[in-house]
Amino acid sequence: MKEDLNIIAMIPARIGSTRLKMKNLALINGKPLISYAIEAAKISGVFSKIVVNADNKIFADIARRYGVDFYLRPSEIGTSTTKSDNVVYDFMLKHSSDVIAWVNPISPLQSGDEINEIINYFVRNELDTLITVKDEQVHCVYDRKPLNFKMEEVFAQTQDLKPVQSFVYSLMMWRNKTFIHAFEKQGYALFCGKMGYYTVSKESSIIVKTKEDVMLADYVMRAKASEEEFEVKYDSIIERLKD
Repeated sequence: MKEDLNIIAMIPARIGSTRLKMKNLALINGKPLISYAIEAAKISGVFSKIVVNADNKIFADIARRYGVDFYLRPSEIGTSTTKSDNVVYDFMLKHSSDVIAWVNPISPLQSGDEINEIINYFVRNELDTLITVKDEQVHCVYDRKPLNFKMEEVFAQTQDLKPVQSFVYSLMMWRNKTFIHAFEKQGYALFCGKMGYYTVSKESSIIVKTKEDVMLADYVMRAKASEEEFEVKYDSIIERLKD
């Protein structure tokens, strides 16, 4: 890294998630969802401290189990209507550091190596804010208007389209001084200073918010844990192509 920065990983957890209650404790291949973010943060090797930032003391047991710190956020910012800006601001005031990285439990397939790459990208480009995204190289419209193609020309092949980037939120991070200054000046700061975006892997873009998402992540995690290496197989009719 260019800079010698004190970077803390903040792993947020709420007990009363709106779409899926107790989501962070849902089992993915036999382990709680939140554990994957903790372990990936540890494997990345870039953090001076890893802290579970939760609204319920039950997560203190999870933090203890996986050998990281625990912070019980104030009750007034532990509701479903609490804004992320307030959660980050409160955490920054209570945890002295240069940079806070929001390592999101909703992305259980994000690897420690990728987290390391994202942090180094942030530092190398001297960013103040970074948000992870995924590339959508398909025809996209917004408000019934084309975003990355033209209707007045031959239908473009998807591989020729300029990708549209959608937020993944698997990792977000901010330089503390920039964030705090913006928040105290205007009351919000999630997008402050010099912005940057990092395109994550397809696996990292699998986000868990619903029961169906838990099922998908569980299937993928079980497949990855299998000792059998995946191989693309084809229908037997392919033999006719050899004639």
